[in-house]
Amino acid sequence: MKLILDTANLDDIRYFNTYYPIVGVTTNPTILSREGGDIVAHLHEIRKIIGDEKELHIQVTETEYEAIVKEAKMIVKAFGKKSFVKIPATDIGLRATKTLSDEGIGVTVTAVLSAGQALLAANAGAAYVAPYVSRLENICENGVETVAEIQQIFDAAGCDTEILAASFKTAREVLEVALTGAGAATVAADVMKKLLSHTTTDTSIAGFAADWEKAFGKRTLGSML
Repeated sequence: MKLILDTANLDDIRYFNTYYPIVGVTTNPTILSREGGDIVAHLHEIRKIIGDEKELHIQVTETEYEAIVKEAKMIVKAFGKKSFVKIPATDIGLRATKTLSDEGIGVTVTAVLSAGQALLAANAGAAYVAPYVSRLENICENGVETVAEIQQIFDAAGCDTEILAASFKTAREVLEVALTGAGAATVAADVMKKLLSHTTTDTSIAGFAADWEKAFGKRTLGSML
C-alpha cells in the first residue's frame, strides 16, 4: 500500500520526504487554511520539495460544474502532470470527474462515505476514491469494513480506480486498511510517525550501542575496516 502524507506544513513535508518512503502529499481546503498566506506560492513550494514525479493532490474550491472543470485544469497546468484534482462525491462532482478523466486528468473523488459513492466515482473514471475511515467510525459505521467492501467491488469489476484511504486517528487503522488490499492511504504526520515508533525498538538500539561500546569503546565498525 502506497503511503501519502496528509499535510501542507512545509517542515513536515521536508522531513517526511527526506526520511520516509512517501509517494506524495495530499491537501484539502481545511489543511491549506491552517497555513495561510499566499497559498498558491505555498503549493508551488510543496511541489518543489517533493519534485515533479511524486503525487500532489489539491482540492477544487469551485462548486459548479463548469467552474470545477476550469479550476481543475488550472491546477494541473500550474502544478504539473502528477497533480491529482480532488473533487467531492456529489452529483456535480461526478459529472466533472467524468469530463476531466476523459481528458486524461487524474481525479481523486474525496469525502467518500459509502461503497455506493465509490462505485459511482469509479464508473465516472476517478483515478482514486478517498473513503474517510475515522469519520465513518464517528458515525457508528465500520470504516475499515467500508474500505474492504469498496476494494472487493473494485477487484470484482477489475477497474483501475484505486482506494486512497483517508481520515486516520490511529496507526492501527492504517494497518487494518492495508490488510484490505487498498492501493494507498493518506496519513497525517503524527500517525505516520507512530507507524515507525516503538519503545522496544528504541531499547534494542540502545542495547546494541551499550554492548558495542563495552567491547570496543568509541570505535565504529567503519573505523576498523
